[in-house]
Amino acid sequence: MNVYDSERIMESLSENGYKQTNNLNESDLIIFNTCHIREKAAEKLYSDIGRLKKIRKEKKIIVAGCVAQAEDKEIIQRMPEVDLVIGPQTYHKIPELVSKLNKKIKYVETDFPIENKFDLLKERVRSEKKPSAFLTIQEGCDKFCTFCVVPYTRGAEYSRTAKELVEETKQLLSQGVSEITLLGQNVNAYHGEGLNGGISNLANLIYELSKLAGLERIRYTTNHPVDVNQELIDAHRDIKKLMPYIHLPIQSGSNRILKLMNRKHTCEEYIEIIEKIRNARSDIALSSDFITGFPGETDKDFELTIDLVKKIKYAQAYSFNYSPRPGTPSADYEKQIPQNIKSERLKLLQDILKQQQLEFNDQSKGKIISILVERKGREINQLVGKTPYMQSVFFKNIENKSKIGDFVDVKIDTIKVNNLSGELVEYSR
Repeated sequence: MNVYDSERIMESLSENGYKQTNNLNESDLIIFNTCHIREKAAEKLYSDIGRLKKIRKEKKIIVAGCVAQAEDKEIIQRMPEVDLVIGPQTYHKIPELVSKLNKKIKYVETDFPIENKFDLLKERVRSEKKPSAFLTIQEGCDKFCTFCVVPYTRGAEYSRTAKELVEETKQLLSQGVSEITLLGQNVNAYHGEGLNGGISNLANLIYELSKLAGLERIRYTTNHPVDVNQELIDAHRDIKKLMPYIHLPIQSGSNRILKLMNRKHTCEEYIEIIEKIRNARSDIALSSDFITGFPGETDKDFELTIDLVKKIKYAQAYSFNYSPRPGTPSADYEKQIPQNIKSERLKLLQDILKQQQLEFNDQSKGKIISILVERKGREINQLVGKTPYMQSVFFKNIENKSKIGDFVDVKIDTIKVNNLSGELVEYSR
C-alpha cells in the first residue's frame, strides 16, 4: 500500500513541476513514506534523516505515512530539519503544502479529514510504465489485533466504490497495465457501493474487474481469515484471471496466543478455510504471516505453530519477531519474551518455511509456465517476470524476442528458495 501511496504522491506532485530522481544530491524535495508495523522501520526513518546532515539544509524534507501519523509532532521535535509531517489519510494535501514550505514554518497534518482523499486525487498518470500496478480498494481496520497499530494510523475500515475502482483500473489499462493487485489492510473486508447499488464484496468486485478487456491478471492482499467467505473461494474456482495465490495470515498456531492477539478465529477454523480453498482450486499457492515471541508464548505454543506450518505447507511466508508498538495493548502485556528466545524460535520457524518454499518451487521444475515480464535483470539480456503463483522467474531474452509487458512461456530448469530460472520457449501471446 505504501508503494501505491508513493505513486499517487508523485503523480500529484508532477502537476507542480516535480519529477522523480534517484540522485539525492539533485533533489529539491525528499519524501519519506513510512510504515509503522515494526519498530525497526520507525527507527530507520530517523537514521536515514540523520544521514542527510551534509545536504539537508538545502532540501525540503517531508515525512509521510504511518510513522508520521503515530509520532506526529514528536518527529519535528526530534528532527527539526523536517518541514512537513503528514499522515496517510491526508497525503493528497502535499502539493498544496509544498508550495508553502520554508525553513521557518513547520506543518503537521495528521487529522483524519472529513473529505475523501480519493475524490481529490487526480487521474492515474504513472511516471514508470510497468505492466503491474497496485490499486487500493480498502483502507483501515476494525479488528484491533492487540499487536497492531493499523487501526490507530489508518483508522476505521473504509471501502471505495466499485465505480471509481473500475474507472481507475481503466486508466491503468490505458497505460499498458495488464495485472492489478487489489490492496487493503483487510482487503477481503471490502464492502463498497456496487455498480448497480447495494453493497459489493471483494468477490463481486473481482467479477466486475475480470470483465475489462486488457486486464489479464488479478491479485489481492492482505486478508483476514474472519472475512473469507464462500463467494471469494468460489471466485478462485471460477475466474481464470484471478491468480491462484492467497496470502492468509494466521500469526500463531496456538489458540491461546490467537486469543491474546484478539485474532477472532481459531486454528481449527483457519485450517477449515484452507481446506475449502484447496478443494475449490487444487493448485493454489498459500502464504501467511507469523509472529514469534508474542508476550506469554510458551515453548508449547511455539510447537503448535510449527505443527500448523507442517500441516498446511506454505508456498511462501513472512515471519518476524514480535515487536512491541507503543499504544497497542500487547506492548503492556506481562511476560514479554527475551530477545534471544524470540530469535531462536524465529530461526527455527524460518528454516522450515524456507524448506517448504523450496519444495513448492521444485514442483515447477521442467514445466512450461506463463510469465508476465516485469523488468530487466542484472545480467546482460536478462528479463524477470512473475508466475501466476507469485514466483520470480529469470530468463535470457533470446534474440530480443521479448519485452517488458509481454506474456511469455518459460521452461523452468533451475530452482532456488526465492526465485526460478529457465529458458524462453515462446510467447504466450
